Amino acid sequence: MRLNQNVLLLGKKVVLVPYTSEHVPRYHEWMKSEELQRLTASEPLTLEQEYAMQRSWREDADKCTFIVLDAERWQAQPGTTEESCMAGDVNLFLTDLGDPSLGEIEVMIAEPSCRGKGFGTEAVLMMMSYGVTKLGLTKFEAKIGQGNEPSIRMFQKLHFEQVAVSSVFQEVTLRLTMSEPERQWLLGQTSHVEEKPYGAGS
Repeated sequence: MRLNQNVLLLGKKVVLVPYTSEHVPRYHEWMKSEELQRLTASEPLTLEQEYAMQRSWREDADKCTFIVLDAERWQAQPGTTEESCMAGDVNLFLTDLGDPSLGEIEVMIAEPSCRGKGFGTEAVLMMMSYGVTKLGLTKFEAKIGQGNEPSIRMFQKLHFEQVAVSSVFQEVTLRLTMSEPERQWLLGQTSHVEEKPYGAGS
């Protein structure tokens, strides 16, 4: 999505930056992991395919992707490359043509040393806030593999409720509708987030 290509979102634990070609090699290494392929229901791609995917995601109007950086590592020393601070990614898919106010959200904390630190939770909150304030979203869905208990629990803590289970795809669908109290709660949870202009390596 071009809308977020010049946007950097600075949180407490994570920094969200647009997915650029600089991030592809590290992302490609992550996706060689059979565990991540299983958790994300992904097929392994060649490096060339991964670069093509990154370009298409930047151009597609129905996909909003941010790379999740470890904020502490990113701020520790000037000149640190983003690739060395990458923790995962967070995505919004606006693929329901009948309901433009619905976004499917997914998050992946791929870097093992970054798991269990609340990075995924903050990244999802920041992405939801961006979806509500910039994309006009009022409903969010998350589709999670039935075996991915940590992710299911995380979304439930963020007020998502289970609405469907697919034994065929072995996934659980959770949903959150942004009532006014939920919207105020979300904006309160993300009131510390700063939006800055993004230049690669900034």
